[in-house]
Amino acid sequence: MCWRTDGSLSDLSSDITDDAVLGGRLRLLQPATGHRVGHDALLLAASVPEDARRAVDLGAGVGSAGLALAVRLTEIEVTLVEIDPAMATLARENAGRQEPDLRARVVVVAADVASLARPSGPAAPAAAGADVVLMNPPFNDPARHRVSPHERRAHAHMAADATLDMWVRAAERLLEPGGRLCLIHRPEALEAVLGTLKGRFGAAAIRPVHPGPAAPAIRILVIALKGRRTPPSLLPGLVLADEAGRPSEAAERVLRGGAGI
Repeated sequence: MCWRTDGSLSDLSSDITDDAVLGGRLRLLQPATGHRVGHDALLLAASVPEDARRAVDLGAGVGSAGLALAVRLTEIEVTLVEIDPAMATLARENAGRQEPDLRARVVVVAADVASLARPSGPAAPAAAGADVVLMNPPFNDPARHRVSPHERRAHAHMAADATLDMWVRAAERLLEPGGRLCLIHRPEALEAVLGTLKGRFGAAAIRPVHPGPAAPAIRILVIALKGRRTPPSLLPGLVLADEAGRPSEAAERVLRGGAGI
């Protein structure tokens, strides 16, 4: 599918594809090259507790995690926050092509996480207005990883570990007391994650995600409570594939069936 339009999408140098995720329950327009929707967004959406009612998806991109969450939880209200105007426009397009009930529960805000982290940040999303903030922050410190030649992919994946502090401060400002932060990150960033949460969030529940039964974890899912001081806990791991490389039953339930973890 080739996107032809005026406005902020005109700076997308690549074609736009129309892709099915969650076993076809959700269709997403996204750039054909660069950063594309993968397991991370769907795992993040699946990690949000079922009693969540007002969620903010920071760094939403084309809206994959927030929209997958809105598909799973049929009463939740979701705000998609994205700094890139073209990606924010795609997120609006993706929200607008869903069923009317889901469309009515999703709004898109073009905003910078840095501004949202300031006490005097923008009015939308509202401070202390969410009971859940989910985020898939830039994963890779450019000092340790080769930067992608695709500008948007590099922006999505590359940032110094210290940048995580800004994202967590934004989440703290947006969450109501006792609200939950749900994030996905690299296992090697666990120390940085816990250090950044300290003094702001506690009771962090950490779930490792393994590509196979005997393989080291490739991701961690973390849920932490604003204002708590309880020590972290380690949850059973999620294994994505069996010994033969076939998707595990648990992975199928989450990535195709849209179930929670």
